[in-house]
Amino acid sequence: MFRKRKRKLNELTDSEYQVEWQRMIEDHLRKRDIRDPRVLEAMSAVPRHRFVSEEHRHLAYVDGPLPIGCGQTISQPYIVALMTQMLNLKGGENVLEVGTGSGYQAAILGQLARQVYTIERHASLAQQAESVLQSLGYQNVHVVVGDGSLGLPDKAPFQAIIVTAAAPKVPQVLLDQLDQDGRLVIPVGGPSYQLLERWYRQGDQFVSEELTPVAFVPLRGKWGWKNEGW
Repeated sequence: MFRKRKRKLNELTDSEYQVEWQRMIEDHLRKRDIRDPRVLEAMSAVPRHRFVSEEHRHLAYVDGPLPIGCGQTISQPYIVALMTQMLNLKGGENVLEVGTGSGYQAAILGQLARQVYTIERHASLAQQAESVLQSLGYQNVHVVVGDGSLGLPDKAPFQAIIVTAAAPKVPQVLLDQLDQDGRLVIPVGGPSYQLLERWYRQGDQFVSEELTPVAFVPLRGKWGWKNEGW
């Protein structure tokens, strides 16, 4: 007698991921400190499994980072939601993301802002992320290959900037691209310890607050970590 083969999670349709997807929302976001209803709605709308390789798709809604190639990772859902919530997006913003990676964070931002520009230094990752974003119908998310530590001065000012890799210190060039009252969320630190920080622009002054310890891959580029430093 032949037994019916049980399908793996990486063979499921979008709708069949809903149980794990909803568990992520309820257990990893709502039960913690994610309270912004727009952020929760965005996290409920973007299929994280579409941004994960088939090899790791069965782990798509586990609250942890996953490898995506080129030594990079897709951040855990809670951190994606937390950093997004810290931007306090209302819907009309011009947003910059440094570190496209899989494109998942950019998709969440695309649900919440008017325009999103996202920079990735690895051309292969940028191409893959753009392909997934286009397949999901995003027209307000623009993927750029380049040095994210420089920002995108020709698209500035930005009402919000999010950096998804750890910098040795906050690049002044990114602060300078903030609009008045703009917010920058960035992990700062090295391989042994990092803190998530939020910066605000008030006139020509910048004020900051420390949020929580985190663990990210290093920010590479002119104003990021050099290989010999990390």
